[in-house]
Amino acid sequence: MLKKLGLCAAFATLLAIAMFAGNAAADEWVNMFDNETLFGWASIGDAQWQVVDKNIVCDGGTGGWLASNCQLADFELVVKMRVAADGTAGLAIRAGLDGHPSENGGATIVLAEPKGSKPDWREITVIANGDKITAKMDGKDIEVIGGGAKRGHVGFQYHREGKVEIASARMRPLNTKPIFNGKDLEGWNIIPGHKSEFKVVDGAINIKNGNGQIETAGTYKDFVVQLDVFSNGDHLNSGVFYRGPVGVFWKGYECQVRNEWAGDDRSKPKDYGTGGNYGNQPARKVVSSDREWFTLTIVCEGNHTSIWNNGYLVSDYFDARPVSPESQGKEGFVPGPGTIHLQGHDPTTDLSYKNIVLAEFPAK
Repeated sequence: MLKKLGLCAAFATLLAIAMFAGNAAADEWVNMFDNETLFGWASIGDAQWQVVDKNIVCDGGTGGWLASNCQLADFELVVKMRVAADGTAGLAIRAGLDGHPSENGGATIVLAEPKGSKPDWREITVIANGDKITAKMDGKDIEVIGGGAKRGHVGFQYHREGKVEIASARMRPLNTKPIFNGKDLEGWNIIPGHKSEFKVVDGAINIKNGNGQIETAGTYKDFVVQLDVFSNGDHLNSGVFYRGPVGVFWKGYECQVRNEWAGDDRSKPKDYGTGGNYGNQPARKVVSSDREWFTLTIVCEGNHTSIWNNGYLVSDYFDARPVSPESQGKEGFVPGPGTIHLQGHDPTTDLSYKNIVLAEFPAK
């Protein structure tokens, strides 16, 4: 009897873990740096940043920093950096682009190697959570200078002398909450008068048949959303819309869902490709494949959207256009807020969406 009770307790524990894990995307982590290019980053100042042997390298210029195009709020960041002997560098957190981070509410973590030392790779882990920012280097607590901003850019600072190298920078959002409960369509509204069929199957929203739309009851402006997607067919077409007007069909910005590319070249997406900002910027590579679960991460803040597919940054779009009369993301800037909605595209549609979680950004 005791053995049976022990097995039951173990099973219950495993079930609870599985249910808890179901509230998050399959892989919450995204790569801020792709080890190939500086896509998604902006150089500020005179520092000379480049990619050499799969690392970001800076060893020239009179100073400056490399800032992420996207802004972040609550997150965990793990960076692998190396600084030359007798050199210093900085890691900026939640920084603005106007002036030094210490002047705009950003936080800074300083790396310094003494003269005559042998430079080694350091792993820096930063947790920005609400009003608190903490950091560790190689597992030991280190000082965080400044802070106060609730959102901002992350980046690397070059302090005039000494070579700086970055091998990796991985980030995962914190404090996301489910906006789909995995059981029914509570909290979601179906736009009437269209052909799509929406059902919850095996913990996912399944969309079949002709065009249609299901949207969140809530509206969101600046946020990060993560979700897992499955395309049960060849090159099926769907999309994740955001900042959509309530109850209006297929308006707002669209993160395209279509795993198709030209020939054998995934860098040539068809119809913008999965993760492309539809009508504005195609995905630079189709990372995902049909009949396999993949994870999309969308960070929408102000007039900028970054989209990762399976942790790879596929689109990075600044919308500098005037506001369109009908706030249509394909024709002009959408100031938001709006719904997040999932698209049924045509009679071949057969896609599933699960583990849909979101964190809104705090007010500026």
